Amino acid sequence: MSLISASKPQIKKLTFFSNLSRISSSNHAFKSLYFFTSSSSPDKPPNEETPQPETPNPPLEPNPENPAPTHEVQPGKIQNLESRLPRGKHRNPEKIEDTICRMMANRAWTTRLQNSIRNLVPLFDHNLVYNVLHSARNPDHALQFFRWVERSGLFKHDRETHYKIIDILGKASKLNHARCILLDMPKKGLKWDEDLFIVLIDSYGKSGIVQESVKIFRSMEELGVPRSIKSYDVLFKVIMRRGRYMMAKRYFNKMLSEGINPSRHTYNLMIWGFFLSSRIETANRFFEDMKSREISPDVVTYNTMLNGFNRVKKIEESEKLFLEMKGKNIEPTVITYTTMIKGYVNAGRVDDGLNLFQEMKSFGIKPNDFTYSTLLPGLCDASKMTDAHTIVKEMVQRHIAPKDNSVFLQLISGQCKEGNLEAAADVLKFMMRLHITPEAGHYGVLIENLCKNGVYDDAVKLVDQVIENETVLNTRGKLELEPTAYNPMIEYLCKSGMTNKAETLFRQLMKLGVLDSVGFNSLIQGHSKEGSPNSAFEILKIMMRKNVPCEETSYKLLIESYLKNNEPADAKTTFDCMIENGHNPDPVLYGSLMGSLFEDGRVQTASRVMKIMIEKGLKEHKDLVSKILEALLLRGHVEEALGRIDLMMNAGFTPDFDHLLSVVCEKGKTIAAVKLLDYVLERDYSVDFSSYDKVLDALLAAGKTLNAYSILCKIKEKGGVTDKSSSDELIKILNEQGNTKQADILSRMIKGTSGKKVKKQAFVAS
Repeated sequence: MSLISASKPQIKKLTFFSNLSRISSSNHAFKSLYFFTSSSSPDKPPNEETPQPETPNPPLEPNPENPAPTHEVQPGKIQNLESRLPRGKHRNPEKIEDTICRMMANRAWTTRLQNSIRNLVPLFDHNLVYNVLHSARNPDHALQFFRWVERSGLFKHDRETHYKIIDILGKASKLNHARCILLDMPKKGLKWDEDLFIVLIDSYGKSGIVQESVKIFRSMEELGVPRSIKSYDVLFKVIMRRGRYMMAKRYFNKMLSEGINPSRHTYNLMIWGFFLSSRIETANRFFEDMKSREISPDVVTYNTMLNGFNRVKKIEESEKLFLEMKGKNIEPTVITYTTMIKGYVNAGRVDDGLNLFQEMKSFGIKPNDFTYSTLLPGLCDASKMTDAHTIVKEMVQRHIAPKDNSVFLQLISGQCKEGNLEAAADVLKFMMRLHITPEAGHYGVLIENLCKNGVYDDAVKLVDQVIENETVLNTRGKLELEPTAYNPMIEYLCKSGMTNKAETLFRQLMKLGVLDSVGFNSLIQGHSKEGSPNSAFEILKIMMRKNVPCEETSYKLLIESYLKNNEPADAKTTFDCMIENGHNPDPVLYGSLMGSLFEDGRVQTASRVMKIMIEKGLKEHKDLVSKILEALLLRGHVEEALGRIDLMMNAGFTPDFDHLLSVVCEKGKTIAAVKLLDYVLERDYSVDFSSYDKVLDALLAAGKTLNAYSILCKIKEKGGVTDKSSSDELIKILNEQGNTKQADILSRMIKGTSGKKVKKQAFVAS
């Protein structure tokens, strides 16, 4: 660095803000306070002057008497490393006040911290104390430091440090502390002045405590502090902001009675306040009174008047004032034009607003962000999307972003309404170039319209961006993805084999509390068609937990998907959910499910599905029903089979008893045969006589002669007919086994000699 300073003077860079933040030891006088600025928002208090920045310190000149040392390198020797210039930009050493502020921010205010500060600073002078107060990161730190240096006898505060701490506390709404510090100044031998009270009046006003502002203003007279137009202007601003226009008029008259003449700024404030309270006539009177006092209205006055008339939609009055302003050679500013454009837009005269916009640019006045934000919504509402697109491109070229990002939603919607989807997509690109992150709602409008127009490929690309950037989860945004946008997209993705992508999007929506039944059902149907029933069932479980209704079609597709994957048990679970939620499966679904369960060996489960089908009054799939009944009887689930048969008979669905008896007899299931035949005989159902013989033959073959005797007695008692050879064979076996009594009774029944006594004996024997 020494070599550089020797060849070039060192320039000390001071920014405008650094000049404001630190005061010089030679000049620390305070300039007048300016409370109102010519803001680009017309509803803010007007201003008539702009404070000038302080003159920066002159650059430091090199000292010719003490030039910077140079280092010569002798040949054959290595240069000393310390004399080399290190690369990169050196950081300036931290100033003492910054070190103190950092220490206060990172450590608790304790005696140890106080001692550390005291060891760091040999002497507390005015500049150091003032700069520490200004640079403190927290108002509480500033207040603690202010009181500590005074109580410790390290520094005696003057008027400037009091002013600084009062201003800091006022901005932080610590008004009681600020008030106490102000009122204690005479005890320290310091005199009050108007500026100190002005700060406190304004601070109370910004906190909405108008009564205290008025009390402090009144106390100035009691305390002997002279009041000028400055303190009155601050008071007018405070009470007008709260709509106290009658109070403002009283104090205005009091000001005149005290011989204080109003300034142009005073009238600007009063007119602004009256328009704010919709007191149009009063504002006009003050405007005329201003001119009668030979106080010429300036551009701020006219801007205030124009904005006031536009607020009450008196655009004709605004036009007259605008022409009057030009006639007096008062050059309109960007605020003037923006105010007029806003009035035209609110009145539905967008063309006039657009013409004024072009006029403003022709005079070399550049539109600002408020101008664009004012004109663009009007153009969108009037369907002038070509002009709107041109203006947006101009904004991008100038790198000006609007204050309200909702205008971009209007632009996208307007372009989509006009059918210009490409221009709508350009709006998203414009937002990114302006470093504005598009919200989910911006994407949603475009996605919805792309789907309506069948441009699904572009819509999918936008969905990919939304998923990748997790735009949906950006809770800072106010524009959410609407169902009209995501439902068509999810439906398309599910139908196109991209259900996983659709689910990723929908799960992001669910994190925000979205429980849309259309989206849920699309996902179930999509996963089912793609052969992923487990993924579909996970969605179904979420729906059941959240009480979201599932469509019958979704259940059907999910069951069919499980069946295709040879998972009938899971299909039955889904089937049960379908029934519980009040849906009625069609006969085809019953047949598919029963058949799959039966083939998988789940006979009883198939039987339960069959029971539900019969209870619903369906009489289809007789062959499958017969197979299920056969399997139940053959597996020993006789009571269940009889229960199903009883249910069928009550529903008018008669099974083939002869076939059932024949099957069980062939398989040697005599117990099932006996119970089934007993069931038939007790209810007088019709069966072929050959079925009786098959049962008797099966019983005889199994050596169950008494069971055969009992069955035969019941057959004869019901009037049934059997083969005589079977009866003779049974009588013969009974006699051989010593059951002569049963043989005799059976013989009489066969010969037809059985009367009441025979029937009774037969019954007892059985």
